[in-house]
Amino acid sequence: MGHHTTDANESLDALVCKIRKGKDTTMKIPEMPFLAELTSLRRDLHAHPELAFDENRTAEVVARELERYGLEVYRGIARTGVVGVLRAGTSRRMIGLRADMDALPLAEMNEFPHHSRYHGKMHACGHDGHTAILLGAARHLAGKPDFDGTVVFIFQPAEESEGGAAVMIEDGLFDLFPVDAVFGLHNWPGIAVGEMVVMPGPVMAGTCAFEITVRGHGCHAAMPHQGVDSIVAGAQLVQALQTVVSRTLHPCDSAVVSVTQFHGGEAWNIIPEEVVLRGTIRSFKPEVQEAVERAVERLCSGVAAANGAQIGVHFDHRYPPTVNSVAEAEFCRSVAAEVLGSERVLTDVLPSMGAEDFAYMLREKPGCYVWLGNGPGTGGCTLHNPHYDFNDEILAPGIAYWTRLVERALPAA
Repeated sequence: MGHHTTDANESLDALVCKIRKGKDTTMKIPEMPFLAELTSLRRDLHAHPELAFDENRTAEVVARELERYGLEVYRGIARTGVVGVLRAGTSRRMIGLRADMDALPLAEMNEFPHHSRYHGKMHACGHDGHTAILLGAARHLAGKPDFDGTVVFIFQPAEESEGGAAVMIEDGLFDLFPVDAVFGLHNWPGIAVGEMVVMPGPVMAGTCAFEITVRGHGCHAAMPHQGVDSIVAGAQLVQALQTVVSRTLHPCDSAVVSVTQFHGGEAWNIIPEEVVLRGTIRSFKPEVQEAVERAVERLCSGVAAANGAQIGVHFDHRYPPTVNSVAEAEFCRSVAAEVLGSERVLTDVLPSMGAEDFAYMLREKPGCYVWLGNGPGTGGCTLHNPHYDFNDEILAPGIAYWTRLVERALPAA
């Protein structure tokens, strides 16, 4: 199967024509004579996916391109992170634009020519496209620096579960490059090409993993009265956890508690001594996360007492919620409306329960994270699916958004 696979040699005019099909033909897309070359680069990145903190080839491609455009290039931030700096004029204002570079540990099932060459690794979230869009913006702005200030192009490793954004910050990202604001972009299947979602406040959830250990007393399956059944206690706990959101939180607050693993037992005739449950908690507010955790702890204590078992729970806090600052979200909405047309900018879409480590950057700096429509999610072309592919038709509107954002945020005198 192949999704969104325009010919890499297709002309700029043909690509822009496709983008402009639809109800709104007012999009402001600047001339991009390098678009076919950039499409080929994106597909090369797709064919050579690399996992968290191992993006060595990708980082080399990014650094090489930035140097070719004439930017200052800094390597090795968070091991494989790359930062390009472009200055124009005399203003001390500085903004950051971020793209993620890593792939997923997933076997690709597409058969188009640029499918993954590395078995068990795949760009199933479009980070190859995000990297290409930001490179395109750097190239366009370097050739036509119609702004006054400094743009910091942040190519981040390890977004997928490893918190590369936090590691870049720990390595001094914002000390070296003290941006006034930082901005992120992610493609979004299910939203039409040429549309963008821009919302103030929470846009992606925070995530926390949990592990619950249920210790009973092992015994012969034919003589359950001689033991404490850890499987029964664990099963009761799975059911009880489904009441946390509905019976603990205010109905207008959002959270998800999902048990995703249940491990226990090795023989068909032995009730095991211990079982382990694992899962995830998703929420948008720290106080909701705290309430959910306390409820989980109470349920563990109650089920343990009711069954005569011992139950312990461990929480592993991972990404915080991704929360857009109000002023920057409104600014990005106005930029997107200028580039795409106001009717193509969506502001009332429900936030996602997925998590995103750009949240760490937004905890340090004001900014905004937007979703750029990737087209229909049919045929498995959804995020983290083995049939996914980034839609090359959104390279141009993505670049146009970034470049106009820079020109508006850092206006030339």
